[in-house]
Amino acid sequence: MKSVIITGATRGIGLALARFYADKGYCLMLNGGHNEEALAAVEKELSTKTQVITCLGSVAEEKTAATIVQKTLDTFGQIDLLINNAGIAHIGLLSDMSSEEWHTLMGTNLDAVFYMSKAVIPHMVHCHSGKILNVSSVWGEVGASCEAAYSASKGAVNSLTKALAKELAPSHISVNGVSFGVIDTDINRCFDEEERASLAEEIPYGRFASPEEAAAFCYQITESPEYLTGQIIRFDGGWI
Repeated sequence: MKSVIITGATRGIGLALARFYADKGYCLMLNGGHNEEALAAVEKELSTKTQVITCLGSVAEEKTAATIVQKTLDTFGQIDLLINNAGIAHIGLLSDMSSEEWHTLMGTNLDAVFYMSKAVIPHMVHCHSGKILNVSSVWGEVGASCEAAYSASKGAVNSLTKALAKELAPSHISVNGVSFGVIDTDINRCFDEEERASLAEEIPYGRFASPEEAAAFCYQITESPEYLTGQIIRFDGGWI
C-alpha cells in the first residue's frame, strides 16, 4: 500500500484530501497544527478504512517536520507522497501588518514547505521515487490587493516548486503545485453572504469549488505519470 503525508489535515482541503486518499487505499500520516480534538476525530473516522497515524504540531518548525517523517517511516516503511497543504491567510493592508503576523504567515505557508520537503527528500532519493504536491493559490500567480503577504508566500511556493522539480527530476521525484481559486472552506468564512455572492459572480462557473472537488483534482495530479513535474496547475473555474 502507498503512503501519504498530508499537512493541515483537520479541516477544509486537507480534511477532504485525507478522506479521498483513505478511500483510495493509501496509508495516512495526518498532521494538524493545534487542534488535538479535531486531529483525533479525523484519525478515528478514517481508521475504519485504512491505517492512520497522526502528528500534532506546527510544520513551521523543523523539529515537527522531522518527527512527522520519521514516524511515517517507522510505521509504514516508505513515503510515496507528500502533500504540503497547511496554510493560513491574512487580509488587510500590508502597512498595517505586524512583523509577527508576517513571520507567522511565512512560517506556515512557506517555511513549512521547505522543512517538510527537506525531511522527505533523502528517503525519496534513496528509493529513486516519490511525489511532492504543494497546495498553492491563484494569488501566488497574479497577486491580490489586501493579501500581499499571502500572495508573496504562495508566489514563493510556486517558484520553489518549479526549481525543486528540476533538482529532483534525475532521482525520479516529481514536484508539482496546484493553484486553487475560491474553494468553499473556512478560509473564506470572513465574507458575508453578499460578498460571497458577488465573488461567485466573478467566476465563470458561477460558484465556489467544493473541498471534495479540490481533493479529487489533487489526486489526479499525484496519480499522473512521473514525467509531469515542475508544473503549477490552476483549478479556478476559469476565474483568472
